[in-house]
Amino acid sequence: MLWTLIAVLVVLWLLGLIGGVGGNLIHILLVIAAIILIFQLITGRRVAV
Repeated sequence: MLWTLIAVLVVLWLLGLIGGVGGNLIHILLVIAAIILIFQLITGRRVAV
């Protein structure tokens, strides 16, 4: 589920860069998702899919 969320946020972020859709909110959400991803990679916990 985390990977799906990150993929959706990246797509929305790219759309925001191209068309100006979403404003600053999508950038904040993308940063939060990146922090969560890095934290999970560092701690080594794996989530069952």
